[in-house]
Amino acid sequence: MQSDEKMNPEVERDGKQNQANRPNVVVLGAGFGGLWAARTLAEGPINLTLVDRRNYHTFIPLLYQVGAALLDPEDIAQPLREVFWNHKNVHFFLGEVQQIEFSAKVVRLKDHELHYDYLVFALGSRPFFFGTPGAAENAFTLKTLDQAIVLRNQILTCFERAASEDNSELRQARLTFTIIGGGPSGVEFAGALRELIKGSLDKDFPDLDFKQVRVVLLEAADHLLEGLPKELGDYTRERLTNMGVEVRLKSQVVAIHPDEVLLKDGSRISTETVIWTAGVHGNIPGNPGELATNRRNQAAVLPTLQVPDHPEVYIIGDSADIQQNGHPLPMVAQVAMQSGTTAGRNILRQIQGQAPVPFQYRDLGTLDVIGRNSAVASIWGRSFHGFSAWVIWVAVHIFNLIGFRNRLLVMINWAWDYLFSEHGVRLIVPSNFSLLKETTPASSTPAKEEQIPASDVLKSPQDAMTC
Repeated sequence: MQSDEKMNPEVERDGKQNQANRPNVVVLGAGFGGLWAARTLAEGPINLTLVDRRNYHTFIPLLYQVGAALLDPEDIAQPLREVFWNHKNVHFFLGEVQQIEFSAKVVRLKDHELHYDYLVFALGSRPFFFGTPGAAENAFTLKTLDQAIVLRNQILTCFERAASEDNSELRQARLTFTIIGGGPSGVEFAGALRELIKGSLDKDFPDLDFKQVRVVLLEAADHLLEGLPKELGDYTRERLTNMGVEVRLKSQVVAIHPDEVLLKDGSRISTETVIWTAGVHGNIPGNPGELATNRRNQAAVLPTLQVPDHPEVYIIGDSADIQQNGHPLPMVAQVAMQSGTTAGRNILRQIQGQAPVPFQYRDLGTLDVIGRNSAVASIWGRSFHGFSAWVIWVAVHIFNLIGFRNRLLVMINWAWDYLFSEHGVRLIVPSNFSLLKETTPASSTPAKEEQIPASDVLKSPQDAMTC
């Protein structure tokens, strides 16, 4: 009977007609917010189009481990088409958003237009440099897999060049790695980089004087991990210092040159590698003026996450100015995931003729890893650190990875590194490194930025896996 129905042209025609009558929902962006919205919507009676400029989802909280040569890029990436294998109403479109015309309900891509009945805007955030001269041109960022690979290339290439450098000052500059921003991303990358140096690179380069290797962490505030209890920041600083990281607080960067960093106090750091983790702001390309934005370039939304005057449009995650109890929510993964789920459910409610419900964020806590057997946690109103926090951090990140294969690969890599203290991804690829370095650091930033106070920008580009 089932095969007869498939061959019946009337049944097939009715099925296509029912599908054509379904509302068209477009989700822009396949980060945490967009993916969670799409997974919620995929269960409904709709036609869903997911748009992203890459064909995979990146697990951003572990991106720094690709940059530190601990994980392969494919370990934290999942093909988007594979995620929706079992949902025939979901279609993926590879493209980059140029403009959105809300009045016409049209999304304009480079060579295509998508018409929608409902829209979820989830394009995330991009690095923000506070107008620091030379930052966009000379600093490396960690927002994409491409950038993580380029940063890994840079670090390994610096060691290779230092090994053949006779000039002591040049060798010192090549072996100095400066991280700007003492939030979770900066702290985690600093710890991972020191473990790479101590666990593997000192064996790879036996002729180098590793007393010249410096990892410098600069933070403009007077403590690390702003937003967490002070005792956790103090513990983090002590732990990083014991690992060999030079932690410098109250150190404001005023300019970044290709070969040095200038600080407000007049001091200079000779370095060829600067990693920027100090701040981000919302990513809203081609805003036609229909969106009201705050100083963080986040769009104003109603409590239901809808755009005022456009009830069919939802903005979520880092792109949205989401207020709760009179305060803006942080730009972290959990806000994106929870807001994505709420937006998806609200669209399904609208389709069923029900009113959307306000978004309620549940802060499940914050976890930040420092290094082997060491992490900090603020969960359930309690603060703790050390091995127990590290175990929770490992479990939470493994659980939240997309796909069984990725979970298995990350567990194997972490177990190998834990047992043998060896980072196994010390490859410089592709070979044309100089071309990548020219295009990567500034590729996602505008030519000119508005000068705003540091306190007005939410920190942490991929800051801490909030759980």
